[in-house]
Amino acid sequence: MTTVAELPAGFADKVLSAQSTFRSVMDAMARPGGVQRIRAQAGTPAPMMHGTAAIALTLFDHDTPIWLDGAMSATPDAAKWLKFHTSAPVIAEPSVCSFAVIGDARSLPPLDRFALGSNEYPDRSTTLILQVDSLTSGPAYELTGPGIDGASVLQAMIPANLLELLAINATLFPRGIDVVLVHDDAIVAIPRTTRLAAYGA
Repeated sequence: MTTVAELPAGFADKVLSAQSTFRSVMDAMARPGGVQRIRAQAGTPAPMMHGTAAIALTLFDHDTPIWLDGAMSATPDAAKWLKFHTSAPVIAEPSVCSFAVIGDARSLPPLDRFALGSNEYPDRSTTLILQVDSLTSGPAYELTGPGIDGASVLQAMIPANLLELLAINATLFPRGIDVVLVHDDAIVAIPRTTRLAAYGA
């Protein structure tokens, strides 16, 4: 069993690394479909990717309940690392989590299992951090919506049913689910205002 002393480190420079990562996340949200890089260095517990770990160190705290999927919670190290470095509570019920960390994109549950916010407080919804196999190759997808000039094209290895799952956002706005795709140190945001379709469909 891994002890606290054996866990991977957090940010080497907490302030500058958190600022840099936050800027990358905000740029990704402002430019849906565009690939942003996480430059900050941090330890990464298996099976977490570098981008996921940096986002966690930047955005998670004691007020943000976290839900981990089966792949992410298969070993206790990820949960233990999150609790130690962020103080975020890891919970068993996805419907009240602020963030959901998905290690196996193919097993993504229906999005209505997560917090969808309310019309009065749409920000009280879950943000999915979804690890994928690639953000530069694979099927092509067309993104439209605020922050996109006309349309943008993303090539990524995302779950085949993600298009269907994200259709829930069109019917719920201003409620809905925001998604951050992660591969290694690269991230792509799909905010709830963004519509995703197979390219050329």
